[in-house]
Amino acid sequence: MTVNDHIDCGCSEYNELSRRGFVQRSAGAAIAAVMMPEWLPRVVLADSAVSSRDVIVNIFLRGGADGLSLVAPFADVNYYSSRATLAIPRPDSGSADAGTALDNTFMFGKGMAALVPAFLSKQLLVVHGAGLSYVSRSHFDAQRFIEVGKANDKNIATGWIGRHLATSLAVKSTASLRGVAVSNGLPQSFVGAPLSLPIPDPTNFAISGSGATSQARQDWLSADYYQDQDPVRSSALDVTSTLNLLKSINLGGYAPSNGAVYPNSGFGRSMKSTAALIKANIGVEAIEIDIGGWDTHTVENPINGQMYNTMRDLSNSIAAFWADVLQGNGTYNVTVVAMSEFGRNVRENGNQGTDHGRGGAMFVLGQSIDGGRVLTKNWVPLARANLADGQDVPVNIDHRDILAEIVQNRLGNANVSAIFPGYTPVFQGITK
Repeated sequence: MTVNDHIDCGCSEYNELSRRGFVQRSAGAAIAAVMMPEWLPRVVLADSAVSSRDVIVNIFLRGGADGLSLVAPFADVNYYSSRATLAIPRPDSGSADAGTALDNTFMFGKGMAALVPAFLSKQLLVVHGAGLSYVSRSHFDAQRFIEVGKANDKNIATGWIGRHLATSLAVKSTASLRGVAVSNGLPQSFVGAPLSLPIPDPTNFAISGSGATSQARQDWLSADYYQDQDPVRSSALDVTSTLNLLKSINLGGYAPSNGAVYPNSGFGRSMKSTAALIKANIGVEAIEIDIGGWDTHTVENPINGQMYNTMRDLSNSIAAFWADVLQGNGTYNVTVVAMSEFGRNVRENGNQGTDHGRGGAMFVLGQSIDGGRVLTKNWVPLARANLADGQDVPVNIDHRDILAEIVQNRLGNANVSAIFPGYTPVFQGITK
């Protein structure tokens, strides 16, 4: 699923981003990918010999996901007075739509219930009140700031994942594919990443055209560009080697473990392909998947409507991945991060939806994550006087604090100052 799978909820900026912006950014990414920043040669490559570092699976909830519906503060009376039609019933309400308590303050609604077992296993961490410290209510700007790892700096072309891969040695020296974006275009976060490609459907990756002439076209691509100059030559050879690699894996015949059942949705299929790529042990180190549908200006309905369906797809797909790859003491080193560009307004609007806000919810999943808790910092009741601009959940945890700790402690890359330039992260103790 890509950013173009957005449900039209009346936000003209996001609709425009969905139609044109992603294509434009992808085209720019293809150019910027070969323009490495001048400081890059000076960083120290992270040594990955005999590496046990994690694969990073980055899930972007594009559209501004409502953190107060994803993880609702049921103990706060202000939550209920601010959301007459959107508030999820308390766990002790006796309602068939009641949420499940995660602690004495927060709960998952029915749409997120599939993630309760991962939370109880202490492999899932929720980070609430997280996001951009820089104030932006623009989808386009906020997404870009998060993906490049720095706000309001037009000089940065590469993405934070791209810089991570560029400043670390490959886990497998023979790897022909280190990064995969399950999308139609390379996301900004991957710009600058070596041996990385956008692959909309890893189970059916091929050069467009008739299947009868597929091999001939692939042979032509290799031969025609073999004598060309880089980066064109390298890009062409990367594509052909990836084609051969994915054909050898038989991703379409992948059988999940532990009875895991992935939803038959774009996101569910992408998570299933992600599990198959990781288990194939081909050297993939970073995977990004987008899931849209979060720009809920009208009729949000997290109880049994639009938002509920989107949350259910998200939670069921991640829960299947957890059961398939991470449940118990498995052998796969993986960290999953899910976040959005910003949260939503605390108060519902006149259309039974929510408008653009600030602080949101992040999710971090992995065997080496200190989970089973909702991490907050200076969380206060959602009374108007406590809110950012009188309307939003304050951002008290910069998203880079979470990402940087993962990069250093789980991805084995100490170059956090290069990956998140101009920022000194404050680690929050999320890793074991």
